[in-house]
Amino acid sequence: MRPINTAIIDIREETPSVRSFILDLSLDFIPGQYVMVWIRGVDEIPMSLSGSNMITVQKAGDATSALFGLGAGDTIGIRGPYGNGFDIRDPVLIVAGGVGAAPLAPLAEAACGMGYDMLTLLGARTQSELLFQQRFSDAGELMVATDDGSAGFHGQVTGLLDGAIDRYIYSCGPEPMMYALLLMLNDQELERARFSLHRYIKCGIGVCGACCIDPEGYRVCRDGPVFRGAELIDSEFGRYRRGADGVRS
Repeated sequence: MRPINTAIIDIREETPSVRSFILDLSLDFIPGQYVMVWIRGVDEIPMSLSGSNMITVQKAGDATSALFGLGAGDTIGIRGPYGNGFDIRDPVLIVAGGVGAAPLAPLAEAACGMGYDMLTLLGARTQSELLFQQRFSDAGELMVATDDGSAGFHGQVTGLLDGAIDRYIYSCGPEPMMYALLLMLNDQELERARFSLHRYIKCGIGVCGACCIDPEGYRVCRDGPVFRGAELIDSEFGRYRRGADGVRS
């Protein structure tokens, strides 16, 4: 699939480190799916959709830094949507950390639209980095946690789980946070839990194998990025990952 040329029509400053880019196209997608974003002359990278015409980005490397240098009227290339997305079941528990809230906000809104019982646990390093707080609050009950205690619970977002774990669990965020959540779940809960993974993705269509995870060889680009907790409990998840050169880190 060749990239579709699309223009940036607006840019929103979501937090001091995160921006949303509004595009002049609307995609039919399942919450949790991603697109391949081509920043010309730099790289093509995967990004979760935070809306039908929106990607939400944290500056973290050459490609995202180049994207942050673009403005309204500039163009990028888009391929997708790709991946399997979230299967939404009632009642819903969202556990979101940092920019991992991006693919979970449309899930919360979809679940709310279905009339599902919604609870979101939203975490960040500090209050100013809490992403899409209003979107989650509008969709249902919201509890927040910050590492520095500047808002809500003082500590990791997993510290808010007491009494809420008997729901269908949907999580995205830093892998250590998600791994801590994974280890808190029993066998039944692992079947109800869904985790959105980030890996090095090149092709997006399951051909190159760059994003395969040990030991089953799941292709994150196609078999994921969303996986059941039971599929991850004996995998590399939370233990290591491979870079662009295939070396474990």
